[in-house]
Parts: sequence; structure tokens; C-alpha cells
Amino acid sequence: MRQLKGKVKESGKERRQRKKEFASTKKQIYTIVFPTLVAIFIFIAAYVYIKTRSKQYID
Repeated sequence: MRQLKGKVKESGKERRQRKKEFASTKKQIYTIVFPTLVAIFIFIAAYVYIKTRSKQYID
């Protein structure tokens, strides 16, 4: 069987499904990725703060 030249056009139903999946992925970025990155940044900042603060010696 011969292959058609050019790109196969997507139907309206496929286009709606693709846009729905894209919106779902974009929503997941805001609900999962950003909070995770913020938590990692806070952990690193706290670690650096604890390791670089001056030691208090009791004489």
C-alpha cells in the first residue's frame, strides 16, 4: 500500500483532545512542579544558612 505524501490532518476531535491534554499538563506544572522547586530552594537556603552561621563558643 502506498503512503500518502504530506502530513496527515488531525480531526476536530483529536485537536480538542490534544488541547485538553496540553491544558492538563500546564495545570500540573503549577500544582506540582513549582511547589517542588520552591521546597528544594528553601531546603538549600536553610542548609547554607545553618552551615555558614558563626559558631557560638561558651568559655
